[in-house]
Amino acid sequence: MASSSSSGLTFKLHPLVIVNISDHYTRVKSQTQPLHLSSNGGDGAAAAASPPPPSPPPRVFGCVIGVQRGRTVEIFNSFELLYDPVTHSLDRSFLEKKQELYKKVFPNFYILGWYSTGSDAQESDMHIHKALMDINESPVYVLLNPSINHAQKDLPVTIYESAIITIQELHVIDGIPQLIFVRASYTIETVEAERISVDHVAHLKPSDGGSAATQLAAHLTGIHSAIKMLNSRIRVLHHYLLAMQKGEIPYENSLLRQVSSLLRRLPAIESGKFQDDFLMEYNDTLLISYLAMFTNCSSTMNELVDKFNIAYDRQSRRGGRTAFI
Repeated sequence: MASSSSSGLTFKLHPLVIVNISDHYTRVKSQTQPLHLSSNGGDGAAAAASPPPPSPPPRVFGCVIGVQRGRTVEIFNSFELLYDPVTHSLDRSFLEKKQELYKKVFPNFYILGWYSTGSDAQESDMHIHKALMDINESPVYVLLNPSINHAQKDLPVTIYESAIITIQELHVIDGIPQLIFVRASYTIETVEAERISVDHVAHLKPSDGGSAATQLAAHLTGIHSAIKMLNSRIRVLHHYLLAMQKGEIPYENSLLRQVSSLLRRLPAIESGKFQDDFLMEYNDTLLISYLAMFTNCSSTMNELVDKFNIAYDRQSRRGGRTAFI
């Protein structure tokens, strides 16, 4: 396996592909786990004395689909495939049926390659890779590592390119040309719908019953991070414009037009109507807060009076006094 590629292709990976692969692996693993647990049945003492060796994690397989525009390959989606571990081959009829169905829904998407799970590419992966070359002469291989590594900061996803000479490199072993996998760099590309979905998943309520305060704190933390990032970018843009004004860097008319278009939106929040609406909404919010506080104080006072009347009524029965109203 070569270390890096020199093909010049630009790969863009969408989060939906990573979510699909992770979901596929999680479902397969959860389905195979009860089988390993049931095999330990019988004599509990014998099972405790000699626990079975841990089974290797399952591997899942599927195809990745997307578009290629020039030297840019963008992977949008994926679907699962049926794999035979004995013959190391895919169910071809199932693949063709899935391809036909996806072609009806996404007519502009093509099969760009395939995906699997594991810590590294294996020798048997090359058989699957070559089997897909009749669909795509240069398929890509997306590999997801499901093992958890807390020290790793990058995504556990690796993309391998494939081509005869330039992308996958042609090696000669025992006089026979051999193809090997070559790592390729990629970037994460998202659309608006994916950003909303990922943000929604990130703010889901935890299964252990997290409180509303915890969710509010997480929401406010996300807003604070967004405002902090926006502030830092505005500062960078401000310093850049100052340097351009001082003549330290050359003028860029395209950038100035973009900044001017952005600044045209700002006077909308400095108008008199905006100030009146803002103050009205601000006063309404304060009024609601004061009403809630008064209501809480009244409720507390009523509870105190009721408790006092009950306690004083007991004493009046003993001493002949009248109750406080």
